Amino acid sequence: MAKQPSSFFATTAIDHAVAGLGAGVVTTLCLNPLDLLKIKFQVNTGAPTGGIGKQIFYALRDIQQQQGWKGLYRGISPNVAGNASSWGLYFLFYNMLKKQAGGGDINKPLSAAQYLICSAEASAVTAVITNPFWLVRVRMFASTRDTPGTYRGLWDGLSTITRTEGFSGLFRGTTLALVGVSNGAIQFMAYEKMKRWGFDQKRKQAERAGKKYNQDLDKLSNLAYSSMSITSKFMASAATYPYQVVRSRTQNNAQSELFPDIPTTIRRTWKQEGFRGFYRGLGTSLVRVLPGNCITFVVYENLAWLLRTSAARRDARRASESSSIHDS
Repeated sequence: MAKQPSSFFATTAIDHAVAGLGAGVVTTLCLNPLDLLKIKFQVNTGAPTGGIGKQIFYALRDIQQQQGWKGLYRGISPNVAGNASSWGLYFLFYNMLKKQAGGGDINKPLSAAQYLICSAEASAVTAVITNPFWLVRVRMFASTRDTPGTYRGLWDGLSTITRTEGFSGLFRGTTLALVGVSNGAIQFMAYEKMKRWGFDQKRKQAERAGKKYNQDLDKLSNLAYSSMSITSKFMASAATYPYQVVRSRTQNNAQSELFPDIPTTIRRTWKQEGFRGFYRGLGTSLVRVLPGNCITFVVYENLAWLLRTSAARRDARRASESSSIHDS
């Protein structure tokens, strides 16, 4: 078996989980207002007016004027909890599965199908575990502080849902969340292949220069990670966005009579809004998701690299100290 990279914590999978957790927190703090708008646009059934840039500008302005700057960060607690835990758990499970698929070698190149399967499995488990956070987020984003029965925060939302809808109520929309694993699967299949190509180019460049190359101690540029994350996410979003609209509408308790279940939601959306209805909020989503993916992947890759290289220096220092003790 090939030599495995040093891990800062107990395993490399935990290193990646910590890096994903940090990336999720940073991204959410930066882009919560756009998350808020995306949900509001998704659950809105009225005819959109003006271009997407104008819609975003006026919507943000109206929220700020009516609710103050705090209004733009409504739902921040479930959003941070959902994003941070999702990215942390996803990278934990994904790297565990990659290592298993590689026969114990986490650095072994996999086929596109293997990346797709590992990503889908990790996404499915993560989606089920974190669904309650996303449910509270949707309902808080779709309401205002003055709306009767609105949640005061994450814990209030979770406890209210459990009390009024039962424990199963926390998993409303889980079926669509599982459909949505295809989004992450497609994205990571494309991202991993592009990243592998990037490292292969650096390895070949080092070989031509007669230098020894160690991928564990190297990383790509932030521009490369940004470009790869944007391209892979755009591909995945274009293919899977409609399920997000249906999911938001079925989870929004203010529209429970209009959209009580998935089949009804699909039929009514198609009848009332046509094909375009399933892409409601896509422009806002891309405005948020594409830069959000840049932030997430750049922060994640840099944190993972920092943990990996710190662990390598620590292990080298310990090996040196151990050698000195044996020699003395």
